[in-house]
Formats: sequence, structure tokens, C-alpha cells
Amino acid sequence: MPEARPEKLSSPFDHKAAIEHLSKVDRRLARVIAKSTEFSLKIDSAQSPYESLLQAITYQSIAGKAARVIFSRLQTLGTNGRSPTPTELLRVRAPKLRKIGLSFAKIAAVRDLAQKTIEGVVPTLEDAEKMSDQELVDRLISVRGIGAWTVEMFLIFRLGRPDVLPIHDYGVQKGFALTYRKKSIPKPRELAAFGERWRPWRTVASWYLWRAVEHAGKSARKITKPRPAKKRKKPSKRR
Repeated sequence: MPEARPEKLSSPFDHKAAIEHLSKVDRRLARVIAKSTEFSLKIDSAQSPYESLLQAITYQSIAGKAARVIFSRLQTLGTNGRSPTPTELLRVRAPKLRKIGLSFAKIAAVRDLAQKTIEGVVPTLEDAEKMSDQELVDRLISVRGIGAWTVEMFLIFRLGRPDVLPIHDYGVQKGFALTYRKKSIPKPRELAAFGERWRPWRTVASWYLWRAVEHAGKSARKITKPRPAKKRKKPSKRR
């Protein structure tokens, strides 16, 4: 599940209307809603899309504490405690970025992010707010190291979009399996199809699926990932 970040503002949309809708269309999700704390989406208040995505890349596949240390080191390369601008970042040599803890793959990713921000591929916050969710996904996944999940987290936690369902998020998948009594997590397509009933509030539904994992505690470990189907060996041709 995404880690909380400092300096935040409350959700910009009517979450009470969302809760009312979800409780009517989905009885099992309604039970999770009833025993959870009230929905409270916190969105980043001070970061530009570039800064938000720079942090997301830094945090990928690293434990929270280590990621915070690396990102704080990266911020020292900028001015006034802010992350380095795209131009400043492109001027930093690779050995220095390696020294603060970035892998070669992440160095390539943050440089591509910086370059595409300068080129206008990564929009300003003002432009991003005018774009649809799909337009942003299509635009931002062109940046090296950024996939659909990263963009979905950006849509939820930076832009506060109300109808985002991160079908590849393991926490959402596990919360779904727990809520609907599945023995294994669903495939993304299955989750996407089921989630159609939650429109136009799929962000709120996802938030409560994360809460379902918290409620389950240790029992959440019983949910397993489905084993990939074994490939059948093709019979060898006789010569």
C-alpha cells in the first residue's frame, strides 16, 4: 500500500456521496466501509508532477526508510530543500547519483523524467488538472521507469481523482480477495470487470480494499498469488 507523505490536503471530492453509492451497489464492500474509519484521502499539496514522479521513481522497490534517506539526499542537490529542477538534475553526473543510492536503472529513469519535463511531455500541474486520467496515463508511461501503477498513484495521491482503480496494486488485489472470500488474488482483468459497479468512485472503493487488508491482519497472509499455468511441451517431431 502507498506510504503516507507529509504536507497534505484533504480530498477535493465529495467522499460521502461516494460512500453512499458504494454501500448501495455492493453489500460486501458496505461491510468493510461500516467497520472502517471514514474515508480520508490525503493529497500532496506542494509537489509538481515532476517532483511527485521523481519521488515515486526513487521509492520504487525499496523499503520506506531506505527510500526516504535516498530521496532526502537527492533533494540536497536542489535549492531551498526542494528537489533539483530538471535542468539541475541533468547536470549531475552519474557517479554522484550512484553515491546517494540510485541504481543505474533509476538514474536513467530520473534523467528521462527530467528531459521529458523540459520537453513538455510531463505536464505542469495546471495542464495535468485539465487532462483526463487516460490522457495522463498515456503521456506519463512514456517516461522510462514509470508504469501504469505509478501513474495511478499519482492520479490518486497528487491529483485526487475520484475514479481510479489500480488493478495491478497488490494491496487492492488482496483486499478484493479478502472482501469477496477468494482463495487467491484476482487477475487484473477480473478486478477491472468487477470494479465497473463502483464507478464513478473507484478510488474510494480502492481505499476501502486497502483497509480490508488492515482489518485482516495476519490472516491476510493466507491469500496467495495464483500459480502461473504450466506450459505444455510441444511433442518433438520425428525425423
